[in-house]
Amino acid sequence: MPRTTAEIRQAYLDFFKSKGHAVIAGASLVPENDPTVLFTTAGMHPLVPYLMGEKHPLGRRLCDVQLCVRTQDIDEVGDMSHLTCFEMLGNWSLGDYFKKGAIEMSFEFLTSQQWLGIDEKMLAVTCFEGDKDAPKDEESATIWESVGIPRERIGFLPKAKNWWGPAGKTGPCGPDTEMFYWVGPSVFPPSRSNPENDDANWLEIWNDVFMQYNKQEDGSFVPLAQQNVDTGMGLERVAAVMQGVKSVYETDAFSSLVELARGVHILDDTELGRYVTRHVRIIVDHLKASTFMIADGVRPSNVDQGYVLRKIIRRALRSIRRLNIEVHADFETRMYCSVIAQEIIHQYGDCYSHLQEKSREIYQTLNHEEGQFKHTLSEGLRHYDKTVLKTGMTIIDGATAFRLYDTYGFPIEMTRDLAAEGHLKVDEEGFKKAFEQHQKLSRAGAEKKFAGGLADHSAETTKLHTATHLLNAALRKILGDGIWQKGSNITAERLRFDFSYPDKMTPEQIKQAEDFVNEAIKADVPVSYSVMTVDEAKAAGAIGVFESKYGEKVKVYTMGGDTELGKNSELGQKSELGRNVPVFSKEICGGPHVAKTGMLGHFKIQKEESSSAGVRRIKAVVSGGPQEIEVATEAK
Repeated sequence: MPRTTAEIRQAYLDFFKSKGHAVIAGASLVPENDPTVLFTTAGMHPLVPYLMGEKHPLGRRLCDVQLCVRTQDIDEVGDMSHLTCFEMLGNWSLGDYFKKGAIEMSFEFLTSQQWLGIDEKMLAVTCFEGDKDAPKDEESATIWESVGIPRERIGFLPKAKNWWGPAGKTGPCGPDTEMFYWVGPSVFPPSRSNPENDDANWLEIWNDVFMQYNKQEDGSFVPLAQQNVDTGMGLERVAAVMQGVKSVYETDAFSSLVELARGVHILDDTELGRYVTRHVRIIVDHLKASTFMIADGVRPSNVDQGYVLRKIIRRALRSIRRLNIEVHADFETRMYCSVIAQEIIHQYGDCYSHLQEKSREIYQTLNHEEGQFKHTLSEGLRHYDKTVLKTGMTIIDGATAFRLYDTYGFPIEMTRDLAAEGHLKVDEEGFKKAFEQHQKLSRAGAEKKFAGGLADHSAETTKLHTATHLLNAALRKILGDGIWQKGSNITAERLRFDFSYPDKMTPEQIKQAEDFVNEAIKADVPVSYSVMTVDEAKAAGAIGVFESKYGEKVKVYTMGGDTELGKNSELGQKSELGRNVPVFSKEICGGPHVAKTGMLGHFKIQKEESSSAGVRRIKAVVSGGPQEIEVATEAK
């Protein structure tokens, strides 16, 4: 039976491959075309187009290992099971098997001696209890009973616990069933215990989502024509179960990282214990997440993904400072963060080779941020002296405590400790109110900023997604083949496209790009896709970020001509193979796109600006065109 993290990861893929699933590559932590989230928080995010009905090039049964980042439980990091960055094992049915198949395969992988071999007496499950939108999921409960889970181990929970989705305001969603492992004080769970009535003693390890419904704009739930299964198993949690340890931080994948963090000199050894352990875990977890984020192109900043990255690096550094960790003799010439990152790359580099390829950027980014934070910390201490000590303040009010947190990165614990040194008190209730108000404003801004997106597959979003591909082709034609996409953000109102280019575009170049796209729209050429291997896509002249992980086969969308006649003609040139049809764009993508370019209306670039060093950003819109569109289909 598999025991190590690497063995469990491989066993999962081998099991589902034996059940007819194609193994697909995990996607970047930064969603390429989903503005509803900052990071990939679940394995389903890269697959939204296929869950909505797009045909996947590798078929209807898929499985993979997906790196995820979640920060909503960041205050829980350091406990038994919570992580900021983790690996999610997932399998999907795109209109193939449904509840029975998913549950039976889940149970087999968990309990079969050929696979994990977990004693079924240690397992319990939950199902959806039902509400006004959907009935109680007795079907799933009955299937669980049929495979061997007794009724007393089946709990029923509300939508907040046993329902997934949609990813945006509308879209596919449905009930889920979750699997739990007993972590209570007794060897086996007592009679009638399950997560419905004994939540604290059960650890969730797997979640099968049954996408039965499509949530509408009016809030109603309509049954889906294509019913899908989306599952997610937490690799680190399962590894803890299989290795018989009490925490994900005690598994083989984390043990060397924790040992390294503990290996530095701690001034007061008497503090070793639960408190120190939690901070050591925060250091390891946050720097692991930071390492993977940087490898996927994120850089510290004050907005979006960069803001999250900066926050978690600084949280790690605050834990380092809080533990009074000094630089060990072996670390004299290195920053602390990059030392931990080096071990992370060693631990995960075989499975995630891009960590090794991006190691230099990872170390440089962490070293720069660590140095910058030390300066900010010094500034914060000066601000503390000026606003607290020199004013004779006896109680640090909530607004001051929050400013120390938000501007200078002081957690409330640090402010509390500083206050205790001066025999002062902190208005922690005032801090909480200021913090909650900040969160409320941040959420409102995010909801406004990330409203819509490809997740809803609206007509306007699909138009702008198609226009983005035409813009990419235009830029490569006008500025040269050295242009590569660095990111995109597409809502129903506008597109945002980032691309590698060192200089500001001239007004003439911007006009040329607009003209290229509008010429393609005016030509009203057909849009279709073909399924082919990556090598075939390269040979066909398709644009793609070939450093990315693609599966065995990809979808290549062609705008103009047809797949066969267009594949040997240059972009924007007349086909020489018998038809006078331009080929404007040929690019690897999951979709969706409009069926004909004439459906886009009129294309207009609103702004061209710098995004970061060596990266430019274009914001553009389309106007006019039909409100209802047809979606591109596979070329015949």
